[in-house]
Amino acid sequence: MMTDAPLILWFRRDLRLADHPMLTAAVATGRSLIPVFILDPETEATGAAARWRLGLSVDDFAQRIAGLGSRLVLRRGPAGDVLDRLIAETGAAGVMWSRLYDPASRARDGAVKAALKARGLIAESHPGHVLFEPWTVETGQGGFYRVYTPFWKAVKDRAAGAALPPPAALRPPTAWPASDRLQDWHLGRDMHRGAAVVAQHQAVGEVAARARLDRFLAQSVGDYREARDFPAREATSRLSENLTYGEISPRLIWHAGMRAHHEGAAGAEHFLKELVWRDFAWHLMYHTPHIATANWREDWSRFPWRDDNPDAERWRRGMTGEPFVDAALREMYVTGTMHNRARMIVASYLTKHLLTHWKVGLDWFAQCLTDWDPASNAMGWQWVAGSGPDAAPYFRIFNPASQAEKFDPDGQYRRRYIAEMSRTPGPEALAYFDAVPISWGLDPAARYPRPVVDLAQGRARALAAYARRDGVDTAGGKMTGGEVTGGDTIGGAGHRKPGHRKA
Repeated sequence: MMTDAPLILWFRRDLRLADHPMLTAAVATGRSLIPVFILDPETEATGAAARWRLGLSVDDFAQRIAGLGSRLVLRRGPAGDVLDRLIAETGAAGVMWSRLYDPASRARDGAVKAALKARGLIAESHPGHVLFEPWTVETGQGGFYRVYTPFWKAVKDRAAGAALPPPAALRPPTAWPASDRLQDWHLGRDMHRGAAVVAQHQAVGEVAARARLDRFLAQSVGDYREARDFPAREATSRLSENLTYGEISPRLIWHAGMRAHHEGAAGAEHFLKELVWRDFAWHLMYHTPHIATANWREDWSRFPWRDDNPDAERWRRGMTGEPFVDAALREMYVTGTMHNRARMIVASYLTKHLLTHWKVGLDWFAQCLTDWDPASNAMGWQWVAGSGPDAAPYFRIFNPASQAEKFDPDGQYRRRYIAEMSRTPGPEALAYFDAVPISWGLDPAARYPRPVVDLAQGRARALAAYARRDGVDTAGGKMTGGEVTGGDTIGGAGHRKPGHRKA
Protein backbone atom coordinates (compact mmCIF):
# COMPACT_ATOMS: atom_id res chain seq x y z
CA MET A 1 0.00 0.00 0.00
CA MET A 2 1.52 3.31 -1.07
CA THR A 3 2.34 5.99 1.48
CA ASP A 4 3.33 9.59 0.96
CA ALA A 5 6.54 9.76 2.97
CA PRO A 6 9.51 8.43 1.00
CA LEU A 7 12.29 6.16 2.21
CA ILE A 8 15.96 7.01 1.87
CA LEU A 9 18.04 4.09 0.58
CA TRP A 10 21.60 4.52 1.80
CA PHE A 11 23.88 2.64 -0.59
CA ARG A 12 27.48 1.84 0.33
CA ARG A 13 29.30 -1.30 -0.86
CA ASP A 14 26.17 -2.77 -2.42
CA LEU A 15 26.14 -1.07 -5.81
CA ARG A 16 23.95 -3.48 -7.76
CA LEU A 17 20.28 -4.21 -8.47
CA ALA A 18 20.13 -8.03 -8.46
CA ASP A 19 20.05 -10.08 -5.24
CA HIS A 20 19.82 -6.98 -3.07
CA PRO A 21 17.87 -7.67 0.15
CA MET A 22 17.62 -4.03 1.19
CA LEU A 23 16.42 -2.89 -2.22
CA THR A 24 13.88 -5.72 -2.43
CA ALA A 25 12.50 -4.87 1.02
CA ALA A 26 12.30 -1.17 0.15
CA VAL A 27 10.35 -1.76 -3.06
CA ALA A 28 7.95 -4.03 -1.14
CA THR A 29 6.92 -1.12 1.13
CA GLY A 30 5.27 0.65 -1.80
CA ARG A 31 6.86 3.94 -0.77
CA SER A 32 8.66 6.31 -3.05
CA LEU A 33 12.40 5.78 -2.78
CA ILE A 34 15.36 8.14 -2.71
CA PRO A 35 18.63 6.28 -3.45
CA VAL A 36 21.60 8.05 -1.85
CA PHE A 37 25.36 7.58 -1.79
CA ILE A 38 27.27 9.48 0.92
CA LEU A 39 30.95 10.30 0.76
CA ASP A 40 31.49 10.35 4.52
CA PRO A 41 34.83 10.52 6.38
CA GLU A 42 34.99 6.73 6.72
CA THR A 43 34.58 6.27 2.97
CA GLU A 44 36.89 9.14 2.11
CA ALA A 45 39.65 7.55 4.20
CA THR A 46 39.84 4.64 1.75
CA GLY A 47 43.18 4.21 -0.05
CA ALA A 48 43.90 5.96 -3.33
CA ALA A 49 43.22 3.10 -5.77
CA ALA A 50 40.13 1.78 -3.99
CA ARG A 51 38.64 5.28 -3.63
CA TRP A 52 39.18 5.95 -7.34
CA ARG A 53 37.67 2.59 -8.29
CA LEU A 54 34.71 3.25 -5.99
CA GLY A 55 33.98 6.38 -8.00
CA LEU A 56 33.77 4.30 -11.18
CA SER A 57 31.32 1.96 -9.47
CA VAL A 58 29.16 4.81 -8.19
CA ASP A 59 29.01 6.30 -11.68
CA ASP A 60 27.99 2.98 -13.21
CA PHE A 61 25.38 2.35 -10.53
CA ALA A 62 23.90 5.82 -11.02
CA GLN A 63 23.30 4.92 -14.66
CA ARG A 64 21.68 1.62 -13.67
CA ILE A 65 19.41 3.42 -11.22
CA ALA A 66 18.45 5.96 -13.88
CA GLY A 67 17.35 3.08 -16.10
CA LEU A 68 14.66 2.27 -13.51
CA GLY A 69 13.21 5.79 -13.63
CA SER A 70 15.07 6.89 -10.52
CA ARG A 71 18.32 8.67 -9.71
CA LEU A 72 21.22 8.38 -7.28
CA VAL A 73 21.59 11.39 -5.02
CA LEU A 74 25.17 12.18 -4.00
CA ARG A 75 26.02 13.98 -0.78
CA ARG A 76 29.23 14.57 1.15
CA GLY A 77 29.77 14.81 4.91
CA PRO A 78 29.31 12.80 8.11
CA ALA A 79 26.62 10.22 7.41
CA GLY A 80 24.38 11.10 10.35
CA ASP A 81 24.40 14.80 9.49
CA VAL A 82 23.75 14.17 5.80
CA LEU A 83 20.85 11.83 6.52
CA ASP A 84 19.33 14.31 8.97
CA ARG A 85 19.42 17.04 6.32
CA LEU A 86 17.91 14.76 3.69
CA ILE A 87 15.10 13.75 6.03
CA ALA A 88 14.37 17.40 6.75
CA GLU A 89 14.41 18.27 3.03
CA THR A 90 12.25 15.37 1.86
CA GLY A 91 10.05 14.46 4.81
CA ALA A 92 11.37 10.91 4.57
CA ALA A 93 9.94 8.29 6.91
CA GLY A 94 13.36 6.81 7.55
CA VAL A 95 16.40 5.08 6.11
CA MET A 96 17.31 1.59 4.93
CA TRP A 97 20.82 0.25 4.29
CA SER A 98 22.86 -2.94 3.87
CA ARG A 99 25.04 -3.95 6.79
CA LEU A 100 28.81 -3.61 6.87
CA TYR A 101 30.96 -5.51 9.34
CA ASP A 102 34.22 -3.61 9.84
CA PRO A 103 34.69 -1.74 13.14
CA ALA A 104 34.42 1.81 11.76
CA SER A 105 31.27 1.06 9.79
CA ARG A 106 29.64 -0.75 12.70
CA ALA A 107 30.27 2.21 14.99
CA ARG A 108 28.93 4.70 12.45
CA ASP A 109 25.88 2.61 11.55
CA GLY A 110 25.02 1.92 15.17
CA ALA A 111 25.03 5.63 15.97
CA VAL A 112 22.86 6.40 12.92
CA LYS A 113 20.34 3.69 13.79
CA ALA A 114 20.07 4.79 17.41
CA ALA A 115 19.53 8.44 16.43
CA LEU A 116 16.86 7.61 13.86
CA LYS A 117 14.96 5.28 16.18
CA ALA A 118 15.05 7.87 18.95
CA ARG A 119 13.10 10.14 16.60
CA GLY A 120 10.57 7.44 15.79
CA LEU A 121 11.85 7.02 12.23
CA ILE A 122 12.37 3.85 10.23
CA ALA A 123 15.93 2.56 10.62
CA GLU A 124 16.37 -0.81 8.95
CA SER A 125 19.60 -2.62 8.17
CA HIS A 126 19.62 -5.66 5.92
CA PRO A 127 22.11 -8.48 5.16
CA GLY A 128 25.25 -7.17 3.54
CA HIS A 129 28.15 -8.42 1.45
CA VAL A 130 28.70 -11.89 2.91
CA LEU A 131 27.07 -15.27 2.40
CA PHE A 132 26.43 -15.87 6.08
CA GLU A 133 26.40 -13.02 8.55
CA PRO A 134 29.15 -13.36 11.17
CA TRP A 135 26.94 -14.04 14.18
CA THR A 136 24.96 -16.78 12.39
CA VAL A 137 27.87 -19.24 12.21
CA GLU A 138 28.73 -20.69 15.63
CA THR A 139 30.77 -23.54 16.99
CA GLY A 140 29.12 -26.32 18.96
CA GLN A 141 29.97 -24.37 22.11
CA GLY A 142 28.28 -21.23 20.81
CA GLY A 143 31.45 -19.29 20.03
CA PHE A 144 33.02 -18.10 16.81
CA TYR A 145 35.36 -20.06 14.58
CA ARG A 146 39.09 -19.41 14.73
CA VAL A 147 40.13 -21.99 12.12
CA TYR A 148 38.96 -22.11 8.52
CA THR A 149 38.37 -25.82 7.90
CA PRO A 150 35.73 -26.26 10.65
CA PHE A 151 34.12 -23.02 9.42
CA TRP A 152 33.89 -24.42 5.90
CA LYS A 153 32.39 -27.68 7.18
CA ALA A 154 29.83 -25.70 9.18
CA VAL A 155 28.51 -23.76 6.16
CA LYS A 156 29.17 -25.88 3.07
CA ASP A 157 25.78 -27.62 3.25
CA ARG A 158 23.87 -24.67 4.67
CA ALA A 159 21.10 -23.15 2.54
CA ALA A 160 22.18 -19.74 1.30
CA GLY A 161 18.67 -18.69 0.26
CA ALA A 162 17.50 -17.93 -3.24
CA ALA A 163 19.03 -15.02 -5.11
CA LEU A 164 16.57 -12.13 -5.42
CA PRO A 165 15.58 -10.69 -8.81
CA PRO A 166 16.30 -7.05 -9.61
CA PRO A 167 13.39 -4.60 -9.33
CA ALA A 168 11.59 -3.61 -12.52
CA ALA A 169 11.25 0.01 -11.39
CA LEU A 170 11.76 2.30 -8.42
CA ARG A 171 8.97 4.65 -7.46
CA PRO A 172 10.37 8.20 -7.53
CA PRO A 173 9.53 10.89 -4.96
CA THR A 174 7.38 13.87 -5.92
CA ALA A 175 10.45 16.09 -5.69
CA TRP A 176 14.13 15.22 -5.76
CA PRO A 177 16.65 16.68 -3.31
CA ALA A 178 19.75 18.36 -4.74
CA SER A 179 22.76 16.20 -5.53
CA ASP A 180 26.49 16.78 -5.66
CA ARG A 181 28.31 16.13 -8.92
CA LEU A 182 30.53 13.06 -8.78
CA GLN A 183 33.37 14.79 -10.63
CA ASP A 184 33.50 17.47 -7.94
CA TRP A 185 34.51 14.85 -5.38
CA HIS A 186 37.81 14.19 -7.22
CA LEU A 187 37.94 10.61 -6.00
CA GLY A 188 40.87 9.86 -8.28
CA ARG A 189 43.05 12.78 -7.29
CA ASP A 190 45.63 10.63 -5.51
CA MET A 191 45.97 8.22 -8.43
CA HIS A 192 47.58 10.92 -10.57
CA ARG A 193 48.80 9.52 -13.88
CA GLY A 194 48.36 5.93 -12.70
CA ALA A 195 44.58 6.11 -13.17
CA ALA A 196 44.84 6.02 -16.96
CA VAL A 197 46.99 2.88 -16.81
CA VAL A 198 44.92 0.98 -14.25
CA ALA A 199 41.60 1.93 -15.87
CA GLN A 200 42.35 -0.34 -18.82
CA HIS A 201 42.21 -3.39 -16.55
CA GLN A 202 38.98 -2.72 -14.63
CA ALA A 203 35.63 -4.44 -15.23
CA VAL A 204 33.23 -1.96 -13.69
CA GLY A 205 29.66 -2.56 -12.64
CA GLU A 206 27.04 -5.24 -12.34
CA VAL A 207 26.86 -6.17 -16.03
CA ALA A 208 30.64 -6.58 -16.27
CA ALA A 209 30.68 -8.63 -13.06
CA ARG A 210 28.06 -11.05 -14.35
CA ALA A 211 29.94 -11.40 -17.64
CA ARG A 212 33.14 -12.09 -15.72
CA LEU A 213 31.44 -14.83 -13.69
CA ASP A 214 29.86 -16.42 -16.77
CA ARG A 215 33.18 -16.41 -18.62
CA PHE A 216 35.00 -18.02 -15.70
CA LEU A 217 32.41 -20.77 -15.33
CA ALA A 218 32.42 -21.46 -19.06
CA GLN A 219 36.19 -21.46 -19.56
CA SER A 220 38.18 -21.89 -16.36
CA VAL A 221 36.35 -23.47 -13.44
CA GLY A 222 37.14 -27.04 -14.51
CA ASP A 223 40.90 -26.51 -14.15
CA TYR A 224 40.65 -24.02 -11.31
CA ARG A 225 42.16 -26.14 -8.55
CA GLU A 226 45.36 -26.92 -10.49
CA ALA A 227 45.73 -23.82 -12.66
CA ARG A 228 44.94 -21.04 -10.18
CA ASP A 229 48.47 -21.03 -8.75
CA PHE A 230 50.08 -20.08 -12.07
CA PRO A 231 49.96 -16.29 -12.38
CA ALA A 232 50.63 -16.21 -16.12
CA ARG A 233 47.41 -18.16 -16.82
CA GLU A 234 43.90 -16.75 -17.08
CA ALA A 235 42.66 -19.27 -14.54
CA THR A 236 40.88 -17.25 -11.83
CA SER A 237 37.55 -15.44 -11.72
CA ARG A 238 38.95 -11.96 -10.89
CA LEU A 239 35.66 -11.27 -9.11
CA SER A 240 37.41 -9.79 -6.06
CA GLU A 241 37.22 -6.37 -7.70
CA ASN A 242 33.45 -6.60 -8.15
CA LEU A 243 32.75 -8.14 -4.75
CA THR A 244 34.59 -5.26 -3.10
CA TYR A 245 32.00 -2.75 -4.29
CA GLY A 246 28.99 -5.04 -4.14
CA GLU A 247 28.59 -5.09 -7.91
CA ILE A 248 27.74 -8.77 -7.58
CA SER A 249 26.50 -10.64 -4.53
CA PRO A 250 28.40 -13.58 -3.01
CA ARG A 251 25.12 -15.49 -2.92
CA LEU A 252 24.68 -15.22 -6.67
CA ILE A 253 28.26 -16.47 -7.14
CA TRP A 254 27.63 -19.29 -4.65
CA HIS A 255 24.60 -20.58 -6.52
CA ALA A 256 26.40 -20.38 -9.88
CA GLY A 257 29.42 -22.20 -8.47
CA MET A 258 27.24 -24.82 -6.83
CA ARG A 259 25.48 -25.49 -10.14
CA ALA A 260 28.86 -26.00 -11.78
CA HIS A 261 29.85 -28.35 -8.95
CA HIS A 262 26.71 -30.46 -9.35
CA GLU A 263 27.30 -30.56 -13.11
CA GLY A 264 30.73 -32.09 -12.49
CA ALA A 265 33.12 -29.16 -12.88
CA ALA A 266 36.27 -30.43 -11.16
CA GLY A 267 37.40 -27.11 -9.73
CA ALA A 268 34.02 -25.77 -8.61
CA GLU A 269 34.24 -26.90 -4.99
CA HIS A 270 37.61 -25.22 -4.56
CA PHE A 271 36.16 -22.06 -6.05
CA LEU A 272 33.34 -22.21 -3.50
CA LYS A 273 35.91 -22.66 -0.73
CA GLU A 274 37.55 -19.41 -1.80
CA LEU A 275 34.22 -17.61 -1.50
CA VAL A 276 33.78 -19.04 1.99
CA TRP A 277 37.35 -18.03 2.88
CA ARG A 278 36.22 -14.45 2.23
CA ASP A 279 33.29 -15.00 4.61
CA PHE A 280 35.69 -16.41 7.19
CA ALA A 281 37.77 -13.23 7.02
CA TRP A 282 34.69 -11.13 7.77
CA HIS A 283 33.64 -13.58 10.48
CA LEU A 284 36.98 -12.95 12.21
CA MET A 285 36.94 -9.19 11.68
CA TYR A 286 33.50 -9.02 13.26
CA HIS A 287 34.43 -11.12 16.30
CA THR A 288 38.05 -9.94 16.69
CA PRO A 289 38.16 -6.43 15.19
CA HIS A 290 41.73 -5.86 16.36
CA ILE A 291 42.87 -8.06 13.46
CA ALA A 292 42.88 -4.94 11.26
CA THR A 293 45.40 -3.01 13.35
CA ALA A 294 47.29 -5.31 15.73
CA ASN A 295 48.71 -8.82 15.93
CA TRP A 296 45.82 -11.24 16.16
CA ARG A 297 48.03 -13.44 18.33
CA GLU A 298 49.04 -11.12 21.14
CA ASP A 299 52.27 -13.00 21.88
CA TRP A 300 53.62 -11.76 18.53
CA SER A 301 54.15 -8.34 20.08
CA ARG A 302 57.59 -9.66 21.05
CA PHE A 303 58.66 -10.37 17.48
CA PRO A 304 61.40 -7.95 16.29
CA TRP A 305 59.83 -6.74 13.07
CA ARG A 306 61.31 -3.60 11.61
CA ASP A 307 59.16 -0.54 11.00
CA ASP A 308 59.25 1.10 7.58
CA ASN A 309 62.79 1.13 6.17
CA PRO A 310 64.78 1.59 2.92
CA ASP A 311 64.48 -2.11 2.07
CA ALA A 312 60.71 -1.83 2.34
CA GLU A 313 60.84 1.15 -0.02
CA ARG A 314 62.67 -0.99 -2.59
CA TRP A 315 59.91 -3.58 -2.08
CA ARG A 316 57.20 -0.96 -2.60
CA ARG A 317 58.75 0.16 -5.86
CA GLY A 318 59.08 -3.35 -7.27
CA MET A 319 62.87 -2.99 -7.30
CA THR A 320 63.99 -5.70 -4.87
CA GLY A 321 66.05 -7.59 -7.42
CA GLU A 322 63.86 -10.68 -6.90
CA PRO A 323 61.98 -11.04 -10.20
CA PHE A 324 58.89 -12.84 -8.89
CA VAL A 325 58.44 -10.29 -6.10
CA ASP A 326 58.99 -7.33 -8.40
CA ALA A 327 56.71 -8.69 -11.12
CA ALA A 328 53.91 -9.03 -8.59
CA LEU A 329 54.22 -5.49 -7.30
CA ARG A 330 54.43 -4.12 -10.81
CA GLU A 331 51.32 -6.11 -11.74
CA MET A 332 49.53 -4.23 -8.97
CA TYR A 333 50.58 -0.83 -10.30
CA VAL A 334 49.54 -1.71 -13.84
CA THR A 335 46.29 -3.60 -13.21
CA GLY A 336 45.18 -2.57 -9.71
CA THR A 337 45.20 -6.18 -8.55
CA MET A 338 47.72 -8.95 -7.94
CA HIS A 339 47.53 -12.70 -8.44
CA ASN A 340 47.05 -14.42 -5.11
CA ARG A 341 50.04 -16.75 -5.36
CA ALA A 342 52.09 -13.61 -5.94
CA ARG A 343 50.46 -11.84 -2.97
CA MET A 344 51.66 -14.57 -0.67
CA ILE A 345 55.17 -14.42 -2.06
CA VAL A 346 55.53 -10.64 -1.76
CA ALA A 347 54.03 -10.72 1.75
CA SER A 348 56.40 -13.45 2.88
CA TYR A 349 59.39 -11.67 1.35
CA LEU A 350 58.57 -8.42 3.15
CA THR A 351 57.77 -9.92 6.55
CA LYS A 352 60.38 -12.67 6.58
CA HIS A 353 63.29 -12.04 4.22
CA LEU A 354 63.16 -8.31 5.04
CA LEU A 355 61.79 -8.75 8.61
CA THR A 356 59.46 -5.79 8.07
CA HIS A 357 56.20 -5.44 9.97
CA TRP A 358 53.14 -6.78 8.18
CA LYS A 359 51.34 -3.47 8.72
CA VAL A 360 53.76 -1.80 6.30
CA GLY A 361 52.59 -4.17 3.59
CA LEU A 362 48.96 -4.12 4.65
CA ASP A 363 48.85 -0.32 4.46
CA TRP A 364 50.53 -0.29 1.05
CA PHE A 365 48.09 -2.83 -0.38
CA ALA A 366 45.26 -0.69 1.00
CA GLN A 367 46.62 2.24 -1.01
CA CYS A 368 47.22 0.37 -4.25
CA LEU A 369 44.63 -2.40 -4.71
CA THR A 370 41.40 -1.74 -6.55
CA ASP A 371 40.03 -4.97 -5.05
CA TRP A 372 41.02 -3.97 -1.52
CA ASP A 373 38.93 -5.75 1.09
CA PRO A 374 39.75 -4.82 4.69
CA ALA A 375 39.00 -8.23 6.17
CA SER A 376 40.73 -10.36 3.54
CA ASN A 377 43.69 -7.98 3.44
CA ALA A 378 44.19 -8.08 7.20
CA MET A 379 43.76 -11.82 7.55
CA GLY A 380 45.94 -12.53 4.52
CA TRP A 381 48.85 -10.42 5.72
CA GLN A 382 48.70 -11.83 9.23
CA TRP A 383 48.38 -15.39 7.94
CA VAL A 384 51.55 -15.02 5.88
CA ALA A 385 53.42 -13.21 8.66
CA GLY A 386 52.49 -15.88 11.20
CA SER A 387 50.78 -13.55 13.66
CA GLY A 388 47.24 -14.25 12.50
CA PRO A 389 44.50 -16.83 12.76
CA ASP A 390 44.60 -20.15 10.96
CA ALA A 391 48.26 -19.54 10.18
CA ALA A 392 50.55 -22.12 8.69
CA PRO A 393 53.60 -22.93 10.79
CA TYR A 394 54.97 -19.41 11.06
CA PHE A 395 58.60 -20.43 10.57
CA ARG A 396 58.01 -21.65 7.00
CA ILE A 397 59.26 -19.15 4.48
CA PHE A 398 58.46 -18.78 0.79
CA ASN A 399 61.50 -18.89 -1.43
CA PRO A 400 60.57 -16.57 -4.33
CA ALA A 401 63.16 -18.12 -6.65
CA SER A 402 61.93 -21.69 -6.23
CA GLN A 403 58.32 -20.48 -6.30
CA ALA A 404 59.05 -18.87 -9.66
CA GLU A 405 60.57 -22.10 -10.96
CA LYS A 406 57.47 -24.01 -9.92
CA PHE A 407 54.68 -21.59 -10.82
CA ASP A 408 56.25 -19.49 -13.57
CA PRO A 409 58.56 -22.08 -15.13
CA ASP A 410 58.95 -20.34 -18.50
CA GLY A 411 59.24 -16.85 -16.97
CA GLN A 412 56.17 -15.55 -18.79
CA TYR A 413 54.74 -13.73 -15.78
CA ARG A 414 58.05 -12.16 -14.85
CA ARG A 415 58.72 -10.96 -18.40
CA ARG A 416 55.19 -9.63 -18.70
CA TYR A 417 55.81 -7.08 -15.96
CA ILE A 418 59.59 -6.55 -15.81
CA ALA A 419 60.87 -4.54 -18.76
CA GLU A 420 64.50 -4.96 -17.75
CA MET A 421 64.24 -8.72 -18.34
CA SER A 422 63.49 -8.40 -22.05
CA ARG A 423 65.13 -6.84 -25.09
CA THR A 424 61.68 -5.96 -26.41
CA PRO A 425 59.47 -5.42 -23.36
CA GLY A 426 55.74 -5.66 -23.85
CA PRO A 427 53.11 -3.02 -23.12
CA GLU A 428 52.37 -4.16 -19.57
CA ALA A 429 56.05 -4.10 -18.60
CA LEU A 430 56.39 -0.58 -19.97
CA ALA A 431 53.09 0.56 -18.46
CA TYR A 432 54.60 0.17 -15.00
CA PHE A 433 56.89 3.12 -15.71
CA ASP A 434 53.87 5.17 -16.84
CA ALA A 435 51.90 4.32 -13.70
CA VAL A 436 54.37 4.94 -10.88
CA PRO A 437 55.31 8.40 -9.55
CA ILE A 438 57.71 10.40 -11.71
CA SER A 439 59.60 11.20 -8.50
CA TRP A 440 60.78 7.58 -8.35
CA GLY A 441 62.99 8.35 -11.33
CA LEU A 442 62.69 4.88 -12.90
CA ASP A 443 63.80 4.07 -16.43
CA PRO A 444 62.94 0.87 -18.38
CA ALA A 445 66.33 1.03 -20.03
CA ALA A 446 68.18 0.91 -16.71
CA ARG A 447 69.90 -2.22 -15.44
CA TYR A 448 67.74 -4.49 -13.32
CA PRO A 449 68.72 -4.00 -9.63
CA ARG A 450 70.79 -6.40 -7.59
CA PRO A 451 68.89 -8.28 -4.86
CA VAL A 452 68.20 -6.43 -1.62
CA VAL A 453 69.11 -9.52 0.34
CA ASP A 454 70.56 -12.92 -0.41
CA LEU A 455 67.65 -15.35 -0.09
CA ALA A 456 69.53 -17.87 2.01
CA GLN A 457 70.84 -15.16 4.34
CA GLY A 458 67.39 -13.55 4.64
CA ARG A 459 65.84 -16.90 5.48
CA ALA A 460 68.50 -17.63 8.08
CA ARG A 461 68.00 -14.21 9.65
CA ALA A 462 64.24 -14.79 9.90
CA LEU A 463 64.69 -18.23 11.44
CA ALA A 464 67.11 -16.79 13.96
CA ALA A 465 64.54 -14.15 14.91
CA TYR A 466 61.92 -16.88 15.41
CA ALA A 467 64.37 -18.83 17.54
CA ARG A 468 65.03 -15.81 19.78
CA ARG A 469 61.30 -15.24 20.10
CA ASP A 470 60.48 -18.81 21.11
CA GLY A 471 63.76 -20.20 22.34
CA VAL A 472 63.71 -22.86 19.65
CA ASP A 473 66.93 -24.45 18.42
CA THR A 474 66.87 -24.03 14.65
CA ALA A 475 69.76 -26.45 14.31
CA GLY A 476 67.81 -29.10 16.18
CA GLY A 477 65.44 -29.60 13.30
CA LYS A 478 62.25 -28.14 14.72
CA MET A 479 62.47 -25.21 12.33
CA THR A 480 63.14 -26.82 9.00
CA GLY A 481 62.23 -23.91 6.76
CA GLY A 482 60.56 -24.98 3.53
CA GLU A 483 57.69 -23.30 1.78
CA VAL A 484 53.98 -23.01 2.30
CA THR A 485 51.86 -23.32 -0.80
CA GLY A 486 48.57 -21.55 -1.09
CA GLY A 487 45.67 -20.94 -3.36
CA ASP A 488 44.05 -18.19 -5.30
CA THR A 489 41.59 -16.06 -3.43
CA ILE A 490 38.60 -13.88 -4.17
CA GLY A 491 40.26 -10.91 -2.51
CA GLY A 492 42.97 -10.39 0.12
CA ALA A 493 46.69 -10.73 0.64
CA GLY A 494 46.91 -14.49 0.34
CA HIS A 495 46.07 -17.72 2.06
CA ARG A 496 46.47 -21.46 1.93
CA LYS A 497 44.49 -23.95 -0.05
CA PRO A 498 41.55 -24.53 2.27
CA GLY A 499 42.01 -27.80 4.04
CA HIS A 500 45.47 -28.43 2.55
CA ARG A 501 48.96 -27.64 3.70
CA LYS A 502 52.26 -28.47 2.01
CA ALA A 503 55.89 -27.98 2.76
